[in-house]
Amino acid sequence: MKRTRVITAAAFSLSTTALIIASDITTMLAMAALSGLCAFELYAMLRSDAKLPNELMGIIAATLYPVSYWFWGFSGALSLTTAFAVALLIWYVFYTRARISDVAITLFGALYTGLMLTSFVLIRTATEGIWGGVLTFAIILSVWANDAFAFFVGSAIGKHKMAPRISPAKSWEGFLAGMVASVAIWCLLPFIPGISLSLPWAIAGGIICGWVGILGDLVESRIKRSTGHKDSGKLLPGHGGFLDRCDSMLLVGACASLMLRAAGVI
Repeated sequence: MKRTRVITAAAFSLSTTALIIASDITTMLAMAALSGLCAFELYAMLRSDAKLPNELMGIIAATLYPVSYWFWGFSGALSLTTAFAVALLIWYVFYTRARISDVAITLFGALYTGLMLTSFVLIRTATEGIWGGVLTFAIILSVWANDAFAFFVGSAIGKHKMAPRISPAKSWEGFLAGMVASVAIWCLLPFIPGISLSLPWAIAGGIICGWVGILGDLVESRIKRSTGHKDSGKLLPGHGGFLDRCDSMLLVGACASLMLRAAGVI
């Protein structure tokens, strides 16, 4: 099981890294694919909890968010959101089994997955050439480092549970180790050519995104617990589903884009 987990993690990490480093368009395609897969798993969990999301519309919208931003920027994402909301309301009127809560969770699913992951397209395209890819990869690496250090340190010495009712495996010892890893990666960002980020901003980014990464993990854990699922899916052997691998990335990407914009980097 551990070997399968390592192989899956390596394959996912290497393929994601290669696509992000390669170009803007491959980054967009990678985020579009991840958005659709994460939305698919999310809606499947919600449907098993007696919800009736419009999965087809939600998955299409989630997949199109990175595409719309890559072609038309913020206006493209806004136009997609407007069209999606109108389409959902039409569906609600003519599909009598649908409840307004089903409209809400369908909209939420696409925003939670597709719109959040679009942040990485924003970061990738804001800096020209390969260094935009390096910046984007470094931010994702901070998420992976946070997860890895939190897991290994928490497994070894974790005694104080962080959120036992939501995610029993999380410990404060692991949390602190993950935070140190996140800050360490962010402190390397000022050394990327073309990135004007001061050390205080880098430290602040590492701390805030470290917190947000844990929050993203807990959000998905809460969704799984409330819908009765151990994993979001079975597409990634040893890891569960794509949403399990991307839960922290969703919020960190959005938070990192805001931090970098506030710091004047993008």
